[in-house]
Amino acid sequence: MPGHRRGLATGQGPGSGDAQASPRSPRKAERICVDVQVSLRRSGQLNYRVRAYDVTQFGCRLEFVERPNLGERVWIKFDDLSAIEGLVCWIDGFVVGVEFASAIHPAVFDGLIHRLR
Repeated sequence: MPGHRRGLATGQGPGSGDAQASPRSPRKAERICVDVQVSLRRSGQLNYRVRAYDVTQFGCRLEFVERPNLGERVWIKFDDLSAIEGLVCWIDGFVVGVEFASAIHPAVFDGLIHRLR
């Protein structure tokens, strides 16, 4: 998600002494808190289920089983939606921020949030 701990060079969490966070910029949208299972696919691997903690039209926060690489391309599938391509933009332990390659259309996003709640 844009502006949130973007630029963590080592994949270590804040306060670890190894990573530097860039200055935060304003968010494009307010995060909607959720706690749902989504399907995740990493390039060249099979789908598996992970937890999503929050979501916006522009990205989401996920808990990975195996730590990804910063800048890694992934595909997230919320139930009832097509897979959404995203880019890992920050890492904090096994929790990562993913920025979607294309924003979810506002009407589709509203329907998604309605189903998730």
